[in-house]
Amino acid sequence: MATMMDWQAAEKRQSQAQVAVATMEGVNKSYDNIQALRSLDLNIRPGELIALLGPNGAGKTTAVKLMLGLLPPTSGQVRVFGQDPTQPANRVRTGAMLQVGRVPETLRVREHIDLFSSYYPNPMPLKAVLTAAGLDGLENRKFAELSGGQRQRVLFALAICGNPDLLFLDEPTAGLDVEARRMVWDQVRKQIEAGKTVLLTTHYLEEADALADRIVVIHKGALVAEGTAAEIKARSSGKKIRFCSQLSLDQLRAVPGVTSVKRDREAFEIATTEVEDVLRRLLASDRSLAGLEVSGAGLEDAFLSLMKDETKN
Repeated sequence: MATMMDWQAAEKRQSQAQVAVATMEGVNKSYDNIQALRSLDLNIRPGELIALLGPNGAGKTTAVKLMLGLLPPTSGQVRVFGQDPTQPANRVRTGAMLQVGRVPETLRVREHIDLFSSYYPNPMPLKAVLTAAGLDGLENRKFAELSGGQRQRVLFALAICGNPDLLFLDEPTAGLDVEARRMVWDQVRKQIEAGKTVLLTTHYLEEADALADRIVVIHKGALVAEGTAAEIKARSSGKKIRFCSQLSLDQLRAVPGVTSVKRDREAFEIATTEVEDVLRRLLASDRSLAGLEVSGAGLEDAFLSLMKDETKN
């Protein structure tokens, strides 16, 4: 007989499924002898941007494909809008930009957008899509004539042109210059402001830090951390100290309280959990020390720390 705790847990899962835009419960996915996902649980709430992070081969793209209905799970349950992701009703409510995106190179930009827009009941106007993706003036250019960055922007346009409720962006800014990347960031924020839900995978940790309401980190297909950017960064304790000094790398490594040292162009950068004591020792050892900067651990530091811990396990 089910206990009260069992009943409450089942009620909680049902409540989450009703609220969540997409869920993965105990999902495993194997390719032959390779296990890409391991008992993965994921809950994507309405109106949030969730960043899915992990090293190459962590299972990020596999998770996205499962939620798009492009792959079946080996075991576990995947739901999008409360239904099986392969249901046709889901297709007209989702948009996706995948790393493996391929489109006919002989079609013009506007022809691609018109074609993809025809799959949706309430697509965005062509002009709005071109502006959002930074493609104004390129609408009559054939895909084959575009640069790598322009092609990436076309794929982004195809992901948003249907005005989807749920948007999957798999490495959307790979290959883009800084200006184009910031433009995509602005458009992603506008999607969230309009009430859309976005799942983003990226190797640019500053991108996740700048955009995500919540970050999920996976390694070898398993969940290793989840929370806001601030909560993830808090898992990497300590500070970074950057400065110019006449001391050598070996001398700096020998300073008590220093956990790591690296040279950064003309300066050094050290990591420590005892910032005040280390600063006193540095100033006492080198009175010519200059360019002193102290900062907290960033998302990259936290991510690398998580991966280091997982490698040890």
